Amino acid sequence: MKNSYIKDIAFYVPDNVLTNDDLSKMMETSDEWIRTRTGISQRHSTGDSNLGPADLAVFATNKLLDKVDIDKSDIDFVVFATSTPDYFVPGSGALFQDKMGLDTVGVLDIRQGCSGFTYALSVADKFIKTETYKNILVIGAEVQTTQLDFDNEGRGTAVLFGDGAAACLLSATDKNKGILSAHLHSDGRYIDELGTLRPSSKFKDIITSENVKNREHHIHMNGREVFKHAVRRFPQVILEGMEFNNLTTEDVSLVIPHQANYRITQAVQKKLDIAEDKVFSNIHKYGNTTAASIGIALSEALEQNKINDGDIIILASFGAGFQWGSVVIKW
Repeated sequence: MKNSYIKDIAFYVPDNVLTNDDLSKMMETSDEWIRTRTGISQRHSTGDSNLGPADLAVFATNKLLDKVDIDKSDIDFVVFATSTPDYFVPGSGALFQDKMGLDTVGVLDIRQGCSGFTYALSVADKFIKTETYKNILVIGAEVQTTQLDFDNEGRGTAVLFGDGAAACLLSATDKNKGILSAHLHSDGRYIDELGTLRPSSKFKDIITSENVKNREHHIHMNGREVFKHAVRRFPQVILEGMEFNNLTTEDVSLVIPHQANYRITQAVQKKLDIAEDKVFSNIHKYGNTTAASIGIALSEALEQNKINDGDIIILASFGAGFQWGSVVIKW
């Protein structure tokens, strides 16, 4: 059986930056208020460019292909994770495949919110280990800022999210390295605590003027409930991955959690009783980029030489659904 390993990864964020001071001109908030509660200083936005997740994914993938020694014709399959697809139907994967000129390569869309990247890696890993494919593009891409309320009513979510994309090449190897295991969970009892209510195919009118008036087409979040579950589920699923692979915290070189909120990251680090420098964070620069956040963080960790050959890395996520997961990697 083959192993799957991350051959390389790259990311892209739009040039347009929204600082906390920019947001303070749109709603009653301040740089101090946002940083104290979230750890975020700025986020990137597509603005009025009309760029969607597929476009951001193309930019990230082109950066990736500049780094690796394979041609795009060697890509066998694409797993595309996003919670903000370009179209209601079909998913962004097909649009991305066309924009990249990937011939008739198959695509699979993953709609797991902030856990999208861990779920996508897990699926791609199985395709490679069963020798179905050799080189799979794993994409996490989001355009969140177009569905936010930049006013006092939407302040709770508007300060959190940003836009961006990460593109990862997962390849087959005979070497003793790569993805060791993945651990995925969900609890649909909390589905209404975080998400976007409309459009919905449950109703004859999938979206109405009344829905728009009530802002049901914008993302909503019960922040306290999300925080309470996140600080419990993150450590659980990280420890699950460690126990499955007979690892201790001493064996782990770096934990890369989904960048949801720096207070959550701090709570997870303390619960795991792991050194602060072993938990990567870049939320201050990008905010919460949902399915893209882990990929962006992993790419930056590599750029900063925080990961070396043989290191044990754990990626962990928690988000809408609620859905959470971890991926344990030997680099």
